[in-house]
Amino acid sequence: MTLTDPAAPDISPRPPVPLVPAALAQGLTVPKGFGDQSLLSPRPDAIRLLGGIPDPSALPLAELRESLGEVWDADGAAAALQYSGSHGFEGLRGWIAAREGVDPRRILITNGGMHGLSLTVQALVERGGRVAVDNPVYPLFLRTLELVGADTLPVPVEADGLDVEHLARRLADGERIAAVYTVPDFHNPSQGTLSAAKRAALVELAERYGFVVIADDPYRELRFGGTDQGRQVFFGSEHVVHVNTFTKTLGPGLRLGWLVLPDHLVDAFVRLRNRQDSHSSTFVQTLVEHLLVSRPGWFDATLTEARELYRHRAELLVAELAARLPGRLDATVPEGGFFLWPRITDDAVDARALHARASAEGIDYQQGEFFVTGPGTDSARRLRLAYGDRTDDELRTAVERLARAFG
Repeated sequence: MTLTDPAAPDISPRPPVPLVPAALAQGLTVPKGFGDQSLLSPRPDAIRLLGGIPDPSALPLAELRESLGEVWDADGAAAALQYSGSHGFEGLRGWIAAREGVDPRRILITNGGMHGLSLTVQALVERGGRVAVDNPVYPLFLRTLELVGADTLPVPVEADGLDVEHLARRLADGERIAAVYTVPDFHNPSQGTLSAAKRAALVELAERYGFVVIADDPYRELRFGGTDQGRQVFFGSEHVVHVNTFTKTLGPGLRLGWLVLPDHLVDAFVRLRNRQDSHSSTFVQTLVEHLLVSRPGWFDATLTEARELYRHRAELLVAELAARLPGRLDATVPEGGFFLWPRITDDAVDARALHARASAEGIDYQQGEFFVTGPGTDSARRLRLAYGDRTDDELRTAVERLARAFG
């Protein structure tokens, strides 16, 4: 057959057929206020109170450098650059398990908190399933639900965390869910902590109705006030997946976190992990394991200094708001974490217009409306102010600019 043969395939030049993303990728959204550059102040001197970012001075730069040298000097470099197991390093898992008071088998090392959330959703929520979520919610969690096309059931958040009684009523009325998601300690954005009584009641509901509690706890180690409400009620249940990370304590760039899983779910999570990224960085695990295991007590000493820093900044920010905006904002000092959730008390102030004026003045913050998942919340009248990585002078200047925006 020749190219002039009528039976030959037509290979004449044609415009290329465009490639399009799969339906999953096309359907992924960008949460309002998160990644939207158009909402940021154009001023080069803008002060951004946007994210839960640890302060560089609270991160163990010198210790990580020393740990790296020690690993290299001990001829650990070659092994640190090889493959490793999906479950995570035994020594690192053992250190975490001892701290959490659980069997090391239940610890699965992840690439940070968001990876842990994604694994959990994909492992336990069927496509099109229904997940109860905080209202207001940490919006980036909603991204993970898009991976399985999940529907949401908003549950109000009170001063002491998720309104468990509201959820109980919905379940009693016939509502069924695959999971409930909440941030139990220093809630993002509302800064409150789920009470011990509510924790126990939530676990009881999960066991009675057969859903999983996804407890997202990245700020737990940063308590600088109040009383720890406990976590053993979570670890003692077969219906809770506890998500944590070194992001807020050792540094976001390490991309290292962990899950505390019910024992019977570990193998399923590992099998899912084998079909994704296989394992967390061997290099990073080597470095962090050596840092933590070879320096007993060091982690807690570092946290003591970090907590004092964040306590000071939270108190400073609340004091500045009270001094410069008396009667305009209602703000309280949190017991830990990185966020304030002040409410605009002056009904004459339009929250969106205020944000636009604040941007023009050179201060960026997250608008409360971006965290809403349903009706019945005053979030649209609130601001989320993040203070973790801002200096005292920056916080004072930010409040000055915010006061000018109020007028």
